[in-house]
Amino acid sequence: MSAAARLSPLSDPDALAALLDAARRAGADAASAGLGNSQSLSVQIRLGEIEQVERSESRSLGLRVYLGRRSASVTASAVDPAAFDALAERAVAMARIVPEDPYGGLAEDAALVDAAPLDLAYAATPDAAALALRARAAEDAARAVPGVTNTEGADAGWSRSESFLATSAGFAGGYARTSHSVSISALAGSGTGMQRDYDFASAVHLADLEDPAAIGHSAGSRAVARLDPRRPATARLPVVFHPRVASSLLGHLTGAISGASVARGTSFLKDRLGQKLFAAGIVVQDDPHRRRGLRSRPFDAEGVPTSARALIEDGVLTTWLLDARSARQLGLRNTGHASGTGNLFLAPGKLEPEALMADIAEGLYVTELMGMGVNGLTGDYSRGAAGFMIRGGALAEPVAEITIAGNLLEMFARLTPASDLRFRRGTDAPTVRIEGMTMAGG
Repeated sequence: MSAAARLSPLSDPDALAALLDAARRAGADAASAGLGNSQSLSVQIRLGEIEQVERSESRSLGLRVYLGRRSASVTASAVDPAAFDALAERAVAMARIVPEDPYGGLAEDAALVDAAPLDLAYAATPDAAALALRARAAEDAARAVPGVTNTEGADAGWSRSESFLATSAGFAGGYARTSHSVSISALAGSGTGMQRDYDFASAVHLADLEDPAAIGHSAGSRAVARLDPRRPATARLPVVFHPRVASSLLGHLTGAISGASVARGTSFLKDRLGQKLFAAGIVVQDDPHRRRGLRSRPFDAEGVPTSARALIEDGVLTTWLLDARSARQLGLRNTGHASGTGNLFLAPGKLEPEALMADIAEGLYVTELMGMGVNGLTGDYSRGAAGFMIRGGALAEPVAEITIAGNLLEMFARLTPASDLRFRRGTDAPTVRIEGMTMAGG
């Protein structure tokens, strides 16, 4: 029997209209209501045997009410129309006692957008047996790599979610999303010399999911390559980021240009709108309308339509990421980012990764980052790292227990992307090279 057959039907989104009516009766001037439903199934395999099967179903209901410039929100885990009046009355009572917010209120730009062209839901539902085969293929491939001695297990998963939003201003919309995933963590070596690495993949449609065996082989090969790491001497040198860690730089960028951070004055980029942050030709794009994109969405959490836009164009910062509140506070137009960015990526450069580092006499190639040592006020950057030394333009010995440091303003300005961009995570970057970072080692 499939997972869908075992689970109960999802709730009727028309319940949101009844909840908004309850808010009006309770005295709210305006209100928004959201409904989320999700189902998931995952299977974990370890050493060839099923270790865990997890199936879940959840619902969440939320209501935000506005009384003039005051607002409050409440949530519930059950969709029970008989309880809507009490839920709305509780929200209104809370709103009466909170401080006024001069920038609060429903989004003026909310508008229904058709989600169908985004193709975000795959109809077929896998059962546990199908997921077990997928996870087993990943683990078998990892264990087949010479030098792999163990695994922490392989997981294969499926999920489906539905999101609905309605407001008292007349907006009502919703869409469904599915996800298929596979992941594996492999171990190489033994005792205190053991090393671990991983790989994973996810896709909206099963047909787009990467081959589980390729994911397993990748994780196993990476773990073996990390055996016998050294701790290099402290130096100032070029640092090359593997794509899976290079994407974290985009996260630091978007955090610094979020409307809330800029409005509070807590961002090191708060005075940089319209200025050149990166080298000429660098583009950072947000594309929430990519077909089957992992973070595609027709509208944001306030019902505002999303749109593709370049956050960085020819190296220049072009926009803040604004929701309704931060847009009002900054006197700018809402950009539809109440749910964050969509499919975010750094556009590729012209050189292959090998060519990008061919002239590096001594450098560092980072494959893993640890810690969150980034100061949002100053842009100072310091994170634990592991990877490989670069010597004579080629990868050399593995290294670990090091720290890389710099300042994001300088790092952005000195960044060069390679040509190997792949859309795998929802936030993606190619290999990137950054000049003049500090590597603190032994």
